Formats: sequence, C-alpha cells, structure tokens
Amino acid sequence: MSLVQQLLTIAFAASANFLTRVVPFRLFQRGNQTPRYIQGLGEFLPGAIMVMLVVYCLRNVTWLSGNHGWPDLIACTITILVHLKWRSLFASMIIGTTAYILMVNFVF
Repeated sequence: MSLVQQLLTIAFAASANFLTRVVPFRLFQRGNQTPRYIQGLGEFLPGAIMVMLVVYCLRNVTWLSGNHGWPDLIACTITILVHLKWRSLFASMIIGTTAYILMVNFVF
C-alpha cells in the first residue's frame, strides 16, 4: 500500500467514524420526538446483541469431546449467576472471563 492509499484509508475510516457519531444527533435533535421504532430498537437490541455474542463465542465448542465444553459451560453459568445477583454488566463480564481463563489454564 502506498502512502497516498494509506492516507485515503485513514481519511475514509475517520470520516465514517465521525459521521456515525454525528448523524443521530442531527436526525433526533432536541424538541423532536424520537420515533417509536427507534425507541423499540433501543429496548430490543442490547439483549439481542448479547445473545448473538454468546452464540458466536460458543459456536466452535466441542461439547462431546473430552472436557472441552466444561470450562465454557461453567464460565457461562458463573456469568449468569453473578449478573442475576448484582445486575452489573461489568462485574459479570470480569468475573466470568476470569473464571474461564483460570479454568482453561489451571484446572482443565
């Protein structure tokens, strides 16, 4: 990649990033009522994205081969239980990830 191509790529990426942050504020300015479908997306998408991430992370787990599925299953269970107890996304992610890393490296 030449220097000009690199600079153009950076310029396009920066412009796209900037536009995705500015456009919603221009479309939904103060005083205007946010459309109902946008409010519905705000309620629906966070859970849907989390489910999609879980499916993506567990897609290649070989559940019936040795003990490969146990760390994943235990870490998911710990994450769910921590989230149900404290309702903290940060705590559930950190504790679940730490549990998984410890199990993969030291237990299984």
